[in-house]
Amino acid sequence: GLSGVIAVAAGGWHSLALKEDGTIITWGNDDLGQTAAPEGLSDVIFIAGGDTHSIALKSNGELIVWGYDGMGQATVPVGLSATAAVAAGISHTLALKCDGTVRAWGGNEYGQAKVPEGLSDVTAISAAGDHSAALRSNGTVVAWGEGDDGQSTVPEGLTGVLAIAAGGYHTLALKNDSTVIGWGYNESGQASAPEDLSGVIAIAAGGFHSLALKTDGTVVTWGYN
Repeated sequence: GLSGVIAVAAGGWHSLALKEDGTIITWGNDDLGQTAAPEGLSDVIFIAGGDTHSIALKSNGELIVWGYDGMGQATVPVGLSATAAVAAGISHTLALKCDGTVRAWGGNEYGQAKVPEGLSDVTAISAAGDHSAALRSNGTVVAWGEGDDGQSTVPEGLTGVLAIAAGGYHTLALKNDSTVIGWGYNESGQASAPEDLSGVIAIAAGGFHSLALKTDGTVVTWGYN
């Protein structure tokens, strides 16, 4: 009976749906409270799912986070407001502020929750695994955190980016010519978009696979199968 959904998000083993009335529905594994949204939660405009925590952004810029908090990923920094978007990794959380700066908190073993000094003019954020990425207004990408597989090493000269997606150990960028560039762990080919892929309007990255939505409404996937 679920209907009236305008956005969805998926965490490690749970899912969230944002309805047009500003409420959310959650389902899946709840062993750490990741689907136990606070009672009465409303006026939500953006959702995100981490490995074992969930995030809701309200229309007034307030962040509500619940689920596992062993690394502090569900503890919103005091005074954080005017938030425009959120993203969640395995054990860390990112918030894009309305002034184009980024805040991060939670697990920081690889520096994934330590925002590069001076980072500004950010228009989009993405987090997965133990790395983070930010898209700047000039079409360039900044990444930080775990980089053993190259996932936080942005290809030299990469510009003209419209969207980003961080996967478990790889990162994707959608360019303004509707093509996709990937980097990082690639044993299953998840960081190598098909050579003839074009006409892409949206991208997503999982643990070991990648997806692209095309202008004709079809989907192309690659990676571990």
